Amino acid sequence: MGRFLAGAIASLLLVTGAFLIWQGRAQGPAVPAAPPPRLAANVAPISLARIPRALTADPASKEQKRFTRADKDKDGRITLAELVDPRRKAYAKLDLNQDGKLSFEEWAVKTIEKFNEADGDKSKDLSAAEYATTAPKPKAPKPACSCG
Repeated sequence: MGRFLAGAIASLLLVTGAFLIWQGRAQGPAVPAAPPPRLAANVAPISLARIPRALTADPASKEQKRFTRADKDKDGRITLAELVDPRRKAYAKLDLNQDGKLSFEEWAVKTIEKFNEADGDKSKDLSAAEYATTAPKPKAPKPACSCG
């Protein structure tokens, strides 16, 4: 008896589902036809001005500009001294005992100092806001003109 009842209910659900699907077919609203274009009888053709030539790009590539910045004496060659000198000041700040060698301990001292400065609440860990203070400071933008 239970199987007969379950079969009847399943058949009824199947017929109901088919009916709902059949009734639910989308029949969108009819789209009205587009109106005819309104053209003036005496419309003169529009003449457009010629587009001027596009500006040419700077011939110096990024690599050429980088080379020019590194070539301090502008002789067309980069010596080892020209390449190393700009980094001496930053290296000297880390070389605490001034022996010309940067040990792990010397690097770690600066890193620990930076961590302790950023740890405002002295909790021995950095929150997101505290860590954000360790980001390198952005360089000031160069003025667009030398007008002072």
